[in-house]
Amino acid sequence: MIASEETPLIITEEDPAQREDDALYNRFSRRRKRTILALVSWSGLLPFFVTGSFVPTIPQIAKEFNSTGSVIALSVSFAVLTLALGNLFWARYSSFYGRRPIFLYSLPILCLASLGAAFARSVPELIVWRVLQAFGASAGMSVGAGVIGDIYKLEERGTAMGVFFAACCLGPALAPLCGGLAAHYASWRAMQYALFVSTIIAFLFIYPFIPETIYPGAKGIEKYLRDKGTGEEQWRWVSLNPLSSLTFLRSPNVAAVTLACAFTLLTDYVLLTPISYTIGKHYNITNEALIGACFLPAGLGNIVGSPLAGAISDRIVIKYRELRNGEHVPEDRLRAAIPGILVFAPLSVLVSGIVTEYVPGTLGIVINLGCLFVNGVGIDMVFSPCSAYFIDLAHTKGAEVMAASMTVRAAILAGGTACFFPLIDSIGVAWTNAIFALTAWVGFGLLWCTIQYGGRMRAWVDVAPADNRDE
Repeated sequence: MIASEETPLIITEEDPAQREDDALYNRFSRRRKRTILALVSWSGLLPFFVTGSFVPTIPQIAKEFNSTGSVIALSVSFAVLTLALGNLFWARYSSFYGRRPIFLYSLPILCLASLGAAFARSVPELIVWRVLQAFGASAGMSVGAGVIGDIYKLEERGTAMGVFFAACCLGPALAPLCGGLAAHYASWRAMQYALFVSTIIAFLFIYPFIPETIYPGAKGIEKYLRDKGTGEEQWRWVSLNPLSSLTFLRSPNVAAVTLACAFTLLTDYVLLTPISYTIGKHYNITNEALIGACFLPAGLGNIVGSPLAGAISDRIVIKYRELRNGEHVPEDRLRAAIPGILVFAPLSVLVSGIVTEYVPGTLGIVINLGCLFVNGVGIDMVFSPCSAYFIDLAHTKGAEVMAASMTVRAAILAGGTACFFPLIDSIGVAWTNAIFALTAWVGFGLLWCTIQYGGRMRAWVDVAPADNRDE
């Protein structure tokens, strides 16, 4: 039986549960853990390049295929939808077969699909390859987070998750710029070739250096074979329902924190998605490269905020555990997200809207860039602790909880994104941004309720698997 993280953590040196827990997390050396963390971060970065690097190339692709931007943009919509559903698929199977096989099967799909996209000669062909590309890339985030939960113990997990998200968030910062530069100086196909090569390199490193990280005896295939009466693990295909991961949303804790993250992320999207029609239009910035460069402050903020919040969340866990004489309460970690969701994310989007409408010239541009940076910090100050919280709650099923949360966020973001342009046209940038600042504060209310009443909420629906707690 795997030792529970719900049990008191001040125990005697001879406690067998503590020895078992230490053995699980000491399977890999610190250096090996850092190597694994670096490689899963690389894998987690790829989905952002698959989606983000494509957007600046849409006009060039439309011209080459004698189509329209709106038609080519369908491939972006299909890719985002596939990323959400693919997350559910890979996360479900990672709990059953283990993490390593997921990387070894998903990366070749991404590799071949990137090559197929580079050679596409029609719009339908491009869309098919883009869907496969997104499916192959979709394992990176949820399964990568699951790996971190497998190898890092409770008081180290937030820091590791922060590093993971900081690396992944290089994607939103750099992908549009890289895609635009590739299209401008070579061709939109050059970026697809680059994804093909980078995926091959990732596979060549992951194959020898990422072992199976899920706990011995915790894989679904092992339990399946034990139930069948054989003690030996034999590979066999078992059909699983990927949508079953969505049942974790029955937990009010998971649902509330998921909504809090989604409402916070809307502040990021309302700043960046219509940036050509807000900051670009109001300050007469028409150069695509300069528009792409406006994404950099947000990405830099992500890189700063994620490891900072992760490390703070670990310190908070340790501090409150000591105050409670060794009792661990998972919701303590969420306290690290309060500055991001209460102050940084909503105020940055609110100030940006007001400044864009009423402050002209260089001063307005500088303040807006500052708001983009602060928003980037705030977003990841929310995401890192909340993601680590999901792993704390479900542990060996953490990848599935992450995937369920990401799917709901994708649906909310899709709906929110559809509202941005009509709202800006009808009520202006300032009021549109104010609406989504208010939405973030609603998310804070959900997060605060989870912090205050998390224990009672967990009692309603327990998402921890049986092998993740003492009985």
